[in-house]
Amino acid sequence: MLTLHTAEHSPETAVLIDGATIVAVAPYEELTAAAPDARVRRWPGILTPGLLNPYAPELLESTYHPDPREAAELGTAPITGERARDLFRTDPTRLGASGRRGVQRMLAHGTVAVAGELRSRAAADAVRRAGLAVGQRPPRLPGPPSLSPTPLILLPPLTQGGAARFAVFDVPTRADLVKQGAATCVATVLAGRLLYRRR
Repeated sequence: MLTLHTAEHSPETAVLIDGATIVAVAPYEELTAAAPDARVRRWPGILTPGLLNPYAPELLESTYHPDPREAAELGTAPITGERARDLFRTDPTRLGASGRRGVQRMLAHGTVAVAGELRSRAAADAVRRAGLAVGQRPPRLPGPPSLSPTPLILLPPLTQGGAARFAVFDVPTRADLVKQGAATCVATVLAGRLLYRRR
């Protein structure tokens, strides 16, 4: 089934997808005329190719993302450093579940690709199952590991025939995305599947 994604502040880059593949990238009016029966998803903000987060090992193997059921004991914020290492040492099975929750947090920040060598099968499986692309890690990483790293790394423009992989951010321009960060994400699509939608 054809699905047309369009965002309020970037109607010139609406995306028509069929399953996991991009059929066309064009202004919204052109695509609705070409595919009048397509299901339409309208979003606030801007539609982008999505972000590459180069800190996959740090965020998925060296950070513990607590289960909501652990909130009373551990809180809800990601745990790093020696405390995270202690949690993984005392219960190695935590790594897989934490990695899956870490991937969900990445999706909620518009991440569609990750970089960095993952040494644990649990973290690699979490990335693979979500359908995140794996890219090249920059030779120099400017800042500390973050779900919204500085600077943000946007992927190349979407193209016809490419993978249906992109993210939408509730900002009026890309400059505002840089200023406000990846937490402005409202939707993330991988392989044509809407894997994150802000409620």
